[in-house]
Formats: sequence, structure tokens, C-alpha cells
Amino acid sequence: MKREYSLEGLDCYNCAAKIEKRVAALPGVQAATLAFATGRLVVESGQDLRNEIVRIVHELEPGVKVIGNRCDLRTSAEGRERADEGHSSKATWLLRGNGLLLFVTALLLEWVFHLEWASAAVCVAAYLLLGWDVLYKAGRNLLKGHLLDENFLMSLATIGALFTRNFIEAAAVMLFYQVGEYFQERAVGKSRKSIAALMQLRPDTANLLRGGETLRVAPETVAVGEEILIRPGERVPLDGVVLSGSSFMDLSALTGESVPRRAGEGDAVLSGTVNQSGALTVRVTKPFGESTASKIIEMTQNAASKKAKTEQFITRFSAVYTPVVVGCALLLALLPPLLLGGGWGDWIHRGLIFLVISCPCALVLSVPLGFFGGIGGAGRRGILVKGGNYLEALERLDIAVFDKTGTLTYGNFEVTKLLCAAGVTEEDLLETAARAETQSSHPIAQSILRAYGKTPDVSGNYEEIAGQGVRAEVDGSVILVGNEKLMFNAQMPHPHLCGWRNAYRDEVGTRVYVARDGAYIGCIVVADAVKAESRAALAALKARGVRKTVILTGDDAAVAQAVAAELGVDEVWAGLLPQDKMAEIERLLGEKRPGGTLCFAGDGINDAAALARADIGIAMGALGTDAAMEAADLVLMTDDPTKLAIAMDLARRTKRIVWQNIIFALTVKLVFLALGALGVSGMWEAVFADVGVSLLAVLNAARAGR
Repeated sequence: MKREYSLEGLDCYNCAAKIEKRVAALPGVQAATLAFATGRLVVESGQDLRNEIVRIVHELEPGVKVIGNRCDLRTSAEGRERADEGHSSKATWLLRGNGLLLFVTALLLEWVFHLEWASAAVCVAAYLLLGWDVLYKAGRNLLKGHLLDENFLMSLATIGALFTRNFIEAAAVMLFYQVGEYFQERAVGKSRKSIAALMQLRPDTANLLRGGETLRVAPETVAVGEEILIRPGERVPLDGVVLSGSSFMDLSALTGESVPRRAGEGDAVLSGTVNQSGALTVRVTKPFGESTASKIIEMTQNAASKKAKTEQFITRFSAVYTPVVVGCALLLALLPPLLLGGGWGDWIHRGLIFLVISCPCALVLSVPLGFFGGIGGAGRRGILVKGGNYLEALERLDIAVFDKTGTLTYGNFEVTKLLCAAGVTEEDLLETAARAETQSSHPIAQSILRAYGKTPDVSGNYEEIAGQGVRAEVDGSVILVGNEKLMFNAQMPHPHLCGWRNAYRDEVGTRVYVARDGAYIGCIVVADAVKAESRAALAALKARGVRKTVILTGDDAAVAQAVAAELGVDEVWAGLLPQDKMAEIERLLGEKRPGGTLCFAGDGINDAAALARADIGIAMGALGTDAAMEAADLVLMTDDPTKLAIAMDLARRTKRIVWQNIIFALTVKLVFLALGALGVSGMWEAVFADVGVSLLAVLNAARAGR
């Protein structure tokens, strides 16, 4: 069972990694993931371990507050935002301000008045005011046995600088460290505020219509089936169906679309959209926790906990890197004086510089923020990515597999022809099929019902046969409506043998065969138009290096081949049952090039197994479809397939930014480590190599969300 906790005030990535490791080691915990970008801890355990988690968090980060289990998403996000804003109190800023004034005074005393001892005394005072919190955290962690974090490294280096009589450098390191921390906190806080802004998708209140009155209540208290009023300018609090009224709805927060959609009587409206014009009376169809906005918010927050391989590698790398460079700093300070004799002060100073430079903050902070920014940027374009791991996998897409109906075609079937057997009228054929399909929600069934134009009597015993059609009893007659496989399995004469296929070979569309009481009575041809964007979408994937495109469909082979030819698809397999699609996915997975990935895009309802088996499951046009959101790894909130290519661009841009940060941080640190060891760079350069590089890397990571 997954349990979720929110950690308010968590501002140290290294501490977050330690908390995650300690919680994962607790008895009974199968897995634990802490997303630093959102402060969200997800624990898989059969028991509520909140007390143990609080103990671990307070031991490592006493100022962090644990909220949960299953805390309200709005409350936790807003709490984190308040914690970020209040991280530095007025008293702290007063101390830092006085420390800055003292530091400037110390510089004047030495550089202008040449009063070295007075300058040294003022520098020490400035150092204590500027670095008291760093020294406190380092001492606290030292007493608890937690070494090698940035506070310890900074404290050790600056205290060493004081003992080697480099007073101005010690105070300067603390000053610039605090300045860098401030800008770093601002950058991280800005990323976290995007989560708090996401909470606006869910209004705090709903206008409940009850007993002739309009009551302003919390959306959580509104039950399914109750009616709510949505006034112009208000955001829809719950999913529902319009009972009366007409308006245009702004879906940009959900889909990224700028063009409003009209909503009238009988149309569905989704939570998170904005009513632009007329008042609407809506019957609620889903409880608050299952509404579209709630699911989007939850998926976005959980996305940060699914870490990309690059992020996992950096976490492991930093765990090895930090103790290694600390050991190197110790050897640098001790070995040369022991082997060469003398010069202790100079080599200890070099070792201290080495310590400041070595801090891995730039890597461990900017990489997860880069992926988090990429996920947020995709969300603003109507592309929901459930984790950095899927974003990274999309960047290496090799084979793209698509369902046909509703994915590459509109899924709006229309009856184009009625082909009757001898002695059967068109009206009889259509009425028979419609009465059998009354309980089906399949698009083809709905097209037959629309063509019939009446409300047929509900059939008796009704059975949907996956991938084949339906069997229904109507007024004592057994009716079969479906494809060739349904007829063959019912021991009807096979279409190949009785000439049906040859008779209908020129008909473009899906053929629905109808039989009554063991006798074939005719065929209904329904056609579905290809989406205007589909050809451009597939061409865009090819242009981005996708090697093979494939269609897997349960539809007729002739129809599938016609669609494939129109779109330029490399491979098409038709007449497939759900298990057949799974088999084809397995085969195609074996054809991937090394390091490449395979995606499957479908409607997320009939293709759940294939979505789950692919490297990346993509729900197309799944706005408001629960099954799609649950089964897929990537959700395209509109039915536009071109957004898959946009998602690839975002994935590649995010990966490029992440690797820019990795290469930049490692290069600068290695150069300055070498310069520090040779005695060329001093503490000022060391501060840039630590704080400056971290700040630049975080700011660069923020570009991924734009």
C-alpha cells in the first residue's frame, strides 16, 4: 500500500537523499521515494510509519515538518510555498545585513586605514553573524554523526581559514555562500510555486443547488448526482454533465488549447476548466477525489518521485564523490608537508580551498530540478508525463506503435451503406442491429444507433465479446452483431466461403455483419475519417529519428491498410484481439535498436494491457477518461497526435539541459580543484566554483520548464 507524506521546509537535497535512504531501510518498507522538487515522500508499506518518519526527518532536518498520511494536495503545496517564503526570517536577514556592514567595515580598516588587527576582529564578528546558521547545522550534524554535507565542508574550510589567519577570506566565503544560497532558494522556490499554482485548478468552493437555494460549500462535500451552479468567470469544481444553460469553456489549464469549446445541454464539463460566458447548471458525475483536476494534480506531484536514470546515477555518484574529494583534501593538506617538510599553513589552506570547491550541490540539485521543469513545461502544453524516467525514455524513442480508431482517426463512425441478404430490407437490418447494440458504448454501436434514429427497446440477455462484437436476445431471437471472427466462432458460414468478402471488397470502411437465429441477414458498412493532423504527426516522428511506425488494430484489414497507406505507416496488423496486440508488442520490443524505446498510443480503455507492456504507454485524447490516465505513462490531453512529437522535443531539450549542467559543473570543479591543489586559486575562486556554479546550474535547469 502506498502512503504519501509532505515535508514542509525541506531545502537540502543531500538531506532529502539521506531521508529517502533511511526511510527505505525501515522494517516493512518495500520502497520509498522522496521528490526534493515537491517535498513529497511516497512509501510502500503495509503500515503507517509516520512516527518513524518524523523521527528520521527531525534527526536529519529538525526544522522540517511532516504532514500526512494522504495529506490534502492543496494544503501540502500551499504549506510548502509558505515554508519557502518564510525560510529566511526577519531576524536572520537582520543578522546577515549587519554581517555585511561589518564585512565592508573590515575591508575599509585593512585596505584604507591598514589596521590589520582591528580588521581581523571585525571580520570574525562579521563571520559569526553571516555564518551562525551554517556553523549551527554543521555542529548539530556532527554530534549526530552526519558528516560531509555542505554545512560541514563550509564550516571546516572557513574555520581553517581563520586559524591560518585568512580572516577576510573566511568572512567572504560565508558572505558569498549566503548570497548564493539566497538566489538558489529563490530558484527552487519558483519551481515549487508551480505546484502551488496548479492547485488553482480546483476551486475552494462549489455552488450547490439544494432545496431551491444556492449553498456555497466545499467541493469535497458534494455527492455524485447533486446539482451545482457554475457562474460566468468561475472555475468548474467537479466533473459533470450540463443540465441547462450554454457557455464557452476555457480548457487551456488542462489542454494548453487557447480556443474555447462550447458546452450546452447534455455536454460533459470537466473540473479545472473556466466558464467564460453563460451560467450552467451541472449534475455532478464524479466525487471530488476522482475528478479530472484532482487526477491531474496528483499525477503531476507524483511525477517528481519517478526519477530518471540520469538522476539516479547522479545521486549514487555524489554519494561516492563527496567522501573521495574530502579524502583528497585531507591528503593534500598532510602529505606534502610530511614528505617535503614544512609549509603546513600553505598546504592546509590549499586543502581547505579544495573542500569548498568539492561540494556537489550543483549536480545533485540542478539535475532533478531540470527533469521537474521539463515535466512542468510539458504539462502547460497539455502533455502529462508521469515521471522523469518516462521523459528520458521518450527522448530515445525508436518504434512508435498506434491503435487506429480514436488515435489516428477521429473515432466518429457513420453508417455509409447497408448491404442486405436476400429477403431482408434495410430497415429490418438496421433495426435488428440497433436493438442488439442498445447497451453498448462502442463508437461503432453508437453510429448504428444514430443511423437508426429511434430509441429501440432494450435487449434481453446481452454479452459483449472482446474484439468480436455483441450477442443479444431480442424478443426471443438471438442476434449477433460483429466482425468475421464472431460469425466464424458462432459457426456461421465463413465470409470467405460464402462470398461476402468478395461482394464487399470495394466498400471502404469497417464491415459489421449481422445474423439472426443462425442466419446471416446483412452487413452494415461504417466509415471513420483519418485525423487531419495524423499524417503530419507521423512525418514529424520520422524526422526526429523514429525508425519504425506501426498500426495495431482490431479493425478490418482492408480498412487498416487504406489508413496505413494514406499516412505512410511502415507496418500494419489488423483484426487483432487485445491479446494479439500484446503478442505484437512483445515481438516489436525485440526489434528495438540497442538503447531505444517503444511507445504504444491508444485510447487507454481497450488497450490497457498494451499500454502497460510498452516502454512508454501513451493515452491519446484521454481528457476525462479514468482508464486512460491510470494505464498510461504519458497522457496527451487533447486528441492531437502531433503533440507526441512536441513531447519528444521537450524530452530532448530537458535531457540536453541536464547534461549541460553535469558537464559544466564537473568541468569547472575539476579545473578549480586542480588550480586549488596547485595553489593558483584562492578562497574567492573556490566560492565561485561551489556557490556560483550551483546557482548557474539551477538557473539553467529552470529553462527546461519554459
